[in-house]
Amino acid sequence: MAEGSVRPVEEADRIVVARLVLELWGAHTAVAHGEVFFPASLPGFLVEKQGHVLGLLTYAVANHQLEIVTVDALRRGRGVGTALVDAAVRQARTLGCSRVRLTTTNDNLDAIRFYQRRGFKLAALRPDAVREARKLKPEIPAVGEYGIPITDELDLERWVAPRQ
Repeated sequence: MAEGSVRPVEEADRIVVARLVLELWGAHTAVAHGEVFFPASLPGFLVEKQGHVLGLLTYAVANHQLEIVTVDALRRGRGVGTALVDAAVRQARTLGCSRVRLTTTNDNLDAIRFYQRRGFKLAALRPDAVREARKLKPEIPAVGEYGIPITDELDLERWVAPRQ
């Protein structure tokens, strides 16, 4: 279990969410599969402990799927990311979604490992998609984690059984 408690993002949290997204993602936007998202305006979940935010997840829902747009644990290895993903899976079931999906980049090896260990499977590869994404979000760096050039988008998904 995560240290702290998980709760839905409320309207009063929007300024905090916007600040966190800018700090963690380098812009007020996130780009995936050619779509621009504004995480501060999306539904999501926060993990808090004693009034301090420990994690944030934002999502969008379309076509019977919940798409995780951003997820950040401000301190890794404490169950915060797992608690956020679990909350998103529960929300997907509640909304009648058949799957939870997300997009990451080829350099994000820690995230790929994290999601696969939580039941996600690789679903799609878009070679050189980040070149197009940079046209929408120039802040995307050329080189990412472990010195790996950021070039491709990877989709991962987890099928969920909707609540009956």
